[in-house]
Amino acid sequence: MKKALITGVTGQDGAYLSRILLKKGYKVFGTFRRVSTPNFWRLQSLGIYSKINLIPADLLDMGSLLDAIRVSDPDEVYNLGASSFVSSSFEQSVSNAEITGLAVTKFLESIRSYNSNIKFYQASSSEMYGNNNFSVQSEKTPFMPASPYAVSKLYAHWITDVYRKSYKMFTVSGILFNHESPLRGMEFVSRKISNGVAEISLGLKKELVLGNLKSKRDWGYAKEYMEAVHLMLQQDKPEDFVISTGEAYSVSHFAKLAFETVGLNWKKYVKTDRRFMRPSEVNYLCGDSKKAKTKLGWEPKISFEELVRMLVNEDVKRWKMFIDGKSFAWDAPLYPDEAKLITRSHQDSNSKRKKSEK
Repeated sequence: MKKALITGVTGQDGAYLSRILLKKGYKVFGTFRRVSTPNFWRLQSLGIYSKINLIPADLLDMGSLLDAIRVSDPDEVYNLGASSFVSSSFEQSVSNAEITGLAVTKFLESIRSYNSNIKFYQASSSEMYGNNNFSVQSEKTPFMPASPYAVSKLYAHWITDVYRKSYKMFTVSGILFNHESPLRGMEFVSRKISNGVAEISLGLKKELVLGNLKSKRDWGYAKEYMEAVHLMLQQDKPEDFVISTGEAYSVSHFAKLAFETVGLNWKKYVKTDRRFMRPSEVNYLCGDSKKAKTKLGWEPKISFEELVRMLVNEDVKRWKMFIDGKSFAWDAPLYPDEAKLITRSHQDSNSKRKKSEK
């Protein structure tokens, strides 16, 4: 029986990957941070919570990472844990660098010390490409990070490559473009839209406030992307892969389709606020995953339209269950109203408004 260790097992990707591995007969271990209110709703919603061997660990603590490796004695390690929300990296740039970037070196060094034959997957990001001038981004496209998050991910990406070349370890990075699902966190724009649309359609909310509507992204289905991630560690030779759909759509188009799913006109409900825009915006990302199709035999199946409908319908279903008083694993009722959060972007927005009024 193969054994796998997953960091970030409580997240969207960790939950889907865990289910995939369990179906393949793996013994799955997952690390989680000890907090006052543990967050296992995704694993519970997929019905796999009781099947995961949970290990308390912290990406900032090399000792706990080494302990996690010793306890699990894995054949494969999937590092999905990170501070994954791009906008918050501007507000918490130092901790983002340590958790998303430097922690990967600690992990790799722990693996090298314990058993250098362990296969390692690093979750890289399309955000590393930033505002480059290429119509599509492939494994050979130059990186131009435009956020602390992207810089941290790029460090992790390159250190993974260094360990592969320097120590002949099986280490790979998957450069995944935006991948969404009903398990996506509420802070991400895809889920913010689908949940907002659901609330508006049921009369629980009157408007949806977003940031940059013109920003275009390559949106795929997270479950399918995790299937590609698993395939990367089954290859004879360690290589990096771009995972994407090859199509890019704007945030406004996402919102339009989401509202059409419930029979509403998006323009009547969507408003914009500068506080939800990044200090440095990435306007366009679209991936070229031909290498993954050729070498992994992987390609996306769920279309953008199907993905949007899936998210909206699931959130509508959840809110109806909530209204009916049913109990189930879910995050929305516990998520704070973003309008109440005082952040650096909020302060910057107020400052710009005051200057314009003078």
